[in-house]
Amino acid sequence: METKQSSKSLTVITIVAMMFLYAMISFVTNLAAPVGKIWGASFEDPAQAERMGMLGNLFNFLAYLIMGIPAGNILSKYGYKRTALFAIFLGFIGISIQWFSGVVDSFYVYLLGALLGGFCVCMLNTVVNPMLNLLGGGGNRGNQLNMIGGTLNSLSGALTPMLVGAIIGESLAGKEIDGVNVVLYIAMAVFAVVYLVIRLTPIAEPGVSAEKEVYERTPWSFRHLTLGVIAIFFYVGVEVGIPATLISYLTPKVGFAAAGLIAGRYWILMLVGRFLGSALGGKISSRTMVTCVASAAILLMVAAMLIGDSIMAKSIVQGEVISIPLAATLLVLCGLCTSVMWTSIFNMATEGLGKYTAKASGIFMMMVVGGGVLPYIQSIIAAHNPLVSYIVPIVGVAYILYYALWGSKNVNTDIKID
Repeated sequence: METKQSSKSLTVITIVAMMFLYAMISFVTNLAAPVGKIWGASFEDPAQAERMGMLGNLFNFLAYLIMGIPAGNILSKYGYKRTALFAIFLGFIGISIQWFSGVVDSFYVYLLGALLGGFCVCMLNTVVNPMLNLLGGGGNRGNQLNMIGGTLNSLSGALTPMLVGAIIGESLAGKEIDGVNVVLYIAMAVFAVVYLVIRLTPIAEPGVSAEKEVYERTPWSFRHLTLGVIAIFFYVGVEVGIPATLISYLTPKVGFAAAGLIAGRYWILMLVGRFLGSALGGKISSRTMVTCVASAAILLMVAAMLIGDSIMAKSIVQGEVISIPLAATLLVLCGLCTSVMWTSIFNMATEGLGKYTAKASGIFMMMVVGGGVLPYIQSIIAAHNPLVSYIVPIVGVAYILYYALWGSKNVNTDIKID
């Protein structure tokens, strides 16, 4: 009885540790944009400043493509705890290099730090998703734990820009790099504390054997995983592209500041959606959940394209009532739909993979690069007509709907996984 209680306590401690790492993922990712903007402001040409300022984000996405499979291999070989510790160490080094870039006044040194930060986030994602799924025993419970982690991830994502904005203040306007140092000091301190906490926490290693695993095949042998990898590529592109293009659509109508605040509601609704998903995840299957939200997202985007600017709605922005196209509100509501897609797709794609789960997680991480590819394609169309460009995320969500209905079924039950 005592052994059973001890095992249960260890599982709870492990879950809490993984939840904390989930928040760290968003914390690191959301540092890239504001720090990049500070650096971008140092370039004289406005077009070059915008382009160079976004390179930090691009390097974060690129890190997934480079580190995805190696991260899965590291997880497979060294287990969850050691992989997490190595990722946190990389994050600390990455943030330190970003700070050092200000000392030596080098934009390219900053990009190196951003890339290492991306490696960190990629590895943390590789750890927390499968571990929470395994700790929950897979199925609805595993999906529910990932939903809760996703909620903390969204909360951290919403708070980080506020923290950065409050501390940096006018640094961007003054083109000063020094103003961001306080944020980087905080980031380094957070990494140091988290490293110690994880290091001292006795984390269980579900699915990791002391003996070397023998892999008769590769994760690609599973049809539902292969199709799920494509689905996650589309998902990340959809998640990023909807609010990004919404800003471009609204800026000529209400100004950049108001457009940014309105598009920001998309991320708030993602937080709300993940909170609701956490509550319902234990009762509703991933397949049912994705089928419902993907259908709703397609309807919302199609309606927005058809309505266009013909119907206006009132919205309160910075204490003032302004008129915005109803289409914008419909696109903001898509945040509720995309909020539960990541964890649900991951849960469906890794269901029944057993010892192949760790390697599959690394493959998944590579596909986060979709967050850079699809929005870029959408931006080319948006330069001519922002609303018409939503055909790109519609196609992406249509594939996700197909995956939920048919592609997610595991037809490889004959493959030996134990």
